[in-house]
Amino acid sequence: MNVLVTGGSGFLGRHLVPRLLSLGYSVRMLDVSDASWRDPKVQFITSSVADESILNSAVSGCEAVIHLASSVIPKTSNDNPLLDARTNLVGTLKLLDASVNAGVRRFIYASSGGTVYGEPSVACVREDHPTDPICSYGIVKLAVEKYLALYQRLYGLESVSLRISNLYGEHQRHDTGLGVIATFCHKAVTGKTVEIWGDGTVSRDFIYVGDVVDAFAAGLAFEGQNLVANIGSGTSVSLNTILETIEGLTGNEVSKTYLPARAFDVHRTCLDVSLAGQKLGWRPRTSLGEGIERVLEVMARES
Repeated sequence: MNVLVTGGSGFLGRHLVPRLLSLGYSVRMLDVSDASWRDPKVQFITSSVADESILNSAVSGCEAVIHLASSVIPKTSNDNPLLDARTNLVGTLKLLDASVNAGVRRFIYASSGGTVYGEPSVACVREDHPTDPICSYGIVKLAVEKYLALYQRLYGLESVSLRISNLYGEHQRHDTGLGVIATFCHKAVTGKTVEIWGDGTVSRDFIYVGDVVDAFAAGLAFEGQNLVANIGSGTSVSLNTILETIEGLTGNEVSKTYLPARAFDVHRTCLDVSLAGQKLGWRPRTSLGEGIERVLEVMARES
C-alpha cells in the first residue's frame, strides 16, 4: 500500500514512518520542513496541506493518507482562531478533496482526546461523551472528524479518527510548550527549574508514542467505514506525580516553581480506550515509568 503521511517530520511522524516502512508500506511524506532523520526510501515533498497546487500530485497513487500535520497547539490556538481554522480546517478540507479525486481509500486522522471533550463530566471519558472543547485546537479537531463522516457518506472515503491523549516519548521537543513530560525531563536532566501552571494537581492521560504508532498501524488495517476511537492509557496522572516519578528515576530532587493556572487547561483527562480494543485490537502496552525512563535515557545522552 502507498501511504501519504502529512506532518511526517514531527515527533509522531519520526516514530510512525519507520514503523510503516518496516511493515512493507511505501511512504511519501508531505511537510513544510525537512526531517534530519528521513529515510532515503521515503519520498519527501516540501509543502503545506494548504497549498492546493501540490496536493493532487502528493496524493496521486496513494491508497491511504495519514494526516498528522497541524500548525498550532492547544496553548496558542486561542490566540488566533481564524488562523487555526484557515490553515488546519480549510487545509484539511483541501487535502480531503484531493484524496477523493485521487481515489484514496482510507484516511487516518490524528485527532485530540485531550481537547475535543472539554471539561469531562465523568472520571473516564468514552467516545459518546459530550464534546465541548474550550480551545480552538479542539474545535477544529472535532470539525475535521465531522467532515470525515460527511466525506464517507458523500464519497465513500473510509476514515479512522484517533483521539490521542497526551503524547510523549523519545525525541519529543522540550521547547514547544506541547510535551509536559519532555519539558520536565529535560529540565530535570539539565538542572533547570520546572514551571508548573497551577498547583500541580492537573492530571492527564499520558500515552507513550510507541503505543500510538501501534494504533495507527491498526487503523490502516481496519476494515470499516468511519471510526472515531480514543487512544490513551486509560489512567490519569497529575503533574506532581510526573515530577515524583522523574525524581525517583533520576535519584535527584527537581527544582520547581508554581505559576497561576491557565484558562485553556482542562483540569483532568482520562480516556476509556475499550472501543479501540474492540474495533482495532489495540491496547496500551507501555507503563508510564517505563516510558519516562526511556525519555530520560535519550535526553541524558543528548544533553
